[in-house]
Amino acid sequence: MKPYLKIAESTMPDGTHYSLHKHDGKIYLKYNGYELMSTALTFSEQQLADIGCQDILEGKSSRPAHPKVLIGGLGLGFTLKRTLELVGSPATVDVAELMPPLIEWNQTHLVEFNGPLLEDPRTVIIQGDLFDIVSKKKPGSYDALLLDIDNTPDDLITSGNARLYSPGFLEKLRQVITPQGCIAYWLSEPAPKFKKLLIKSGFAVEEFASKTHERAKRSRHCLLLARRKS
Repeated sequence: MKPYLKIAESTMPDGTHYSLHKHDGKIYLKYNGYELMSTALTFSEQQLADIGCQDILEGKSSRPAHPKVLIGGLGLGFTLKRTLELVGSPATVDVAELMPPLIEWNQTHLVEFNGPLLEDPRTVIIQGDLFDIVSKKKPGSYDALLLDIDNTPDDLITSGNARLYSPGFLEKLRQVITPQGCIAYWLSEPAPKFKKLLIKSGFAVEEFASKTHERAKRSRHCLLLARRKS
């Protein structure tokens, strides 16, 4: 059996430990020793972009002249890669990433899987907390927000992320998208309480089941698409 080779690691100020491993030609990102994501299972991360960018596809009549997208969480880059494929040019795709080493790893260890995504002229990397980044944005700043930050609002990657699901921040998100804009959430499993909170916060919400792999028999993950109620 081929061993897992640790190729990089980093510890955040709050003690959260991330490590990057290579095994059988694939990359695995671990969080406090638990597998968080990998290059082997990327279907749902790409589907997040498919659902969130459906109105701003290149060539579509509803596409603005210059669509603007914010991705919350760089991860291993697969949502960013799919978004760039979908929105065409010109476009701006901001990516908010809290962990600096993850940005570096996308520029080094992950280039063989996704290419130089961070060098694409449409890509703008913003290192920092999504809460702080969004809080500084003006109303109508984005046509789409693609958020893949936590497993669910009840299963946070860092404790500070709880404020991302507060009524006050959801109202800020509602303001920061254009009137025809949307917010797409990736969740590791359905989160009915959060769906109800989104509806209570003034969103119309659609729910989609998502597979870990295109050929998987069972849908395990959940995607929520939220739009302003008319």
